[in-house]
Amino acid sequence: MDGFFSGKRVFLTGHTGFKGAWLSLWLHRLGARVRGFALEPPSTPSLFDLLAPSGLVEDMRGDLRDAAAVDGAMSAFQPDIVVHMAAQALVRPSYDDPAGTFASNALGTAHVLDAVRRTPSVRAVVNVTSDKCYENREWVWGYRENDPFGGHDPYSASKACAEIVAQSYSRSFFSAPGGPALASARAGNVIGGGDFGADRLIPDLARAAKAGTPALIRNPKAVRPWQHVLEPLSAYLLLARRLYEEGQTVAGGWNFGPEAAESREVGEMAGAFCRALDHGASWTQDPGGHPHEARLLRLDCSKARALLGWRPRLDVDAALEWTAAWYRAWLDGSVDLRGLAESQIAAYEALG
Repeated sequence: MDGFFSGKRVFLTGHTGFKGAWLSLWLHRLGARVRGFALEPPSTPSLFDLLAPSGLVEDMRGDLRDAAAVDGAMSAFQPDIVVHMAAQALVRPSYDDPAGTFASNALGTAHVLDAVRRTPSVRAVVNVTSDKCYENREWVWGYRENDPFGGHDPYSASKACAEIVAQSYSRSFFSAPGGPALASARAGNVIGGGDFGADRLIPDLARAAKAGTPALIRNPKAVRPWQHVLEPLSAYLLLARRLYEEGQTVAGGWNFGPEAAESREVGEMAGAFCRALDHGASWTQDPGGHPHEARLLRLDCSKARALLGWRPRLDVDAALEWTAAWYRAWLDGSVDLRGLAESQIAAYEALG
């Protein structure tokens, strides 16, 4: 990043989550001053706690649904850049609490953008949503940024709502010259060390290996665009910089995902990860009934490649090996998981 982030003030929502913890570490490495705003870490253990977060971020705990808390935290910090990642991020829990999911993901996004509207220091906003924001027709080609939003399950629909909220704020409040430039980033399934989320493939496999039992996999034939967590994070950093430097010309929606050939079935990924992890890892299909989840989902990322010059640096095999290396260290009781994460960030930067 050529020193761009050094000294920049970055307001990061969701810093206690999996992707947020990795981004906190990376921004710290780049010399940014980061204020995080999030709920308590979503799991025990959590990557954020394992990274020994002292010194990484100004750690503020709060709820996106509390508009006054969001506004107060941002106003007091006066950031240059806002990266909004906090969300209820899982499909199955969205069936258990649909209203809460919409409140966090749609209304929470409105609260963040309303705080931006009242904070004159902000020049760039990256709104992180999901590939699931698109109306999924189960077709074989990738969704483009101008495809319609939608969603069968409450999580996907809430992310579609967050996109519509962002569009409205961009058109209504952020389109004037000199105003904050807002872009939405849509990424596919991510893997990487330190994800301990419930009902997620790699964490389920790692936990099962630790317990000495097979992991239960719901939909082994479902196809997803897998990528290492550093891939979309590199895109968010690039997008933040371009928004800051170029303004409204970079605003709008952006897809960030792997090459089409890197899509894999869930069962294929599970088997490959078990082999890479060792530690007796195994899986079997869960015979129980499950709520609807899309079976096929791909992104067309040609816009990001053509206009931002962004492209993935790791193929799916390398992503699996980097991920397995982290979980092997965790299973073996390594005390320097932050050092391992920093070495992977450095190795990723070297690929660029």
